[in-house]
Amino acid sequence: MHRSRVLLVDDNPEFLDIAATLLEGHHYEIVGKALNGEEGLEATLSLDPDVVVLDISMPCLNGLEVATRLRERKHRAAVVLLTFHEDVEFARAARSIGVLGYVIKRRMASDLPAAVTAALAGRAFVSPPLELVEYA
Repeated sequence: MHRSRVLLVDDNPEFLDIAATLLEGHHYEIVGKALNGEEGLEATLSLDPDVVVLDISMPCLNGLEVATRLRERKHRAAVVLLTFHEDVEFARAARSIGVLGYVIKRRMASDLPAAVTAALAGRAFVSPPLELVEYA
């Protein structure tokens, strides 16, 4: 059985571990972890994951910058943002650069696996209460 490959990028090691545990429980393969945006961009280009889960607020490059650079390079990985930012403007900015998933960290247990599954299918996913944002 093919397991989709996921790269996790967050400057908080605790959130990396939580996200890895959640996704491995849904039969995803965690191919790597990075602690800042620059490492995340390099890891994405070298590891070629199916999905990249990015924090927004990180050193070196933030998640929106990494997503933008991946799109500029026409990288195939679907992008899911994992963030504390419950701000409609962040969600809209993410969508405008082609990000498929926007998950609020306080909802990651329920929403992260669903967002990764949706992103792999080419569908958008946004955590409530932001799901009212035109994201599709």
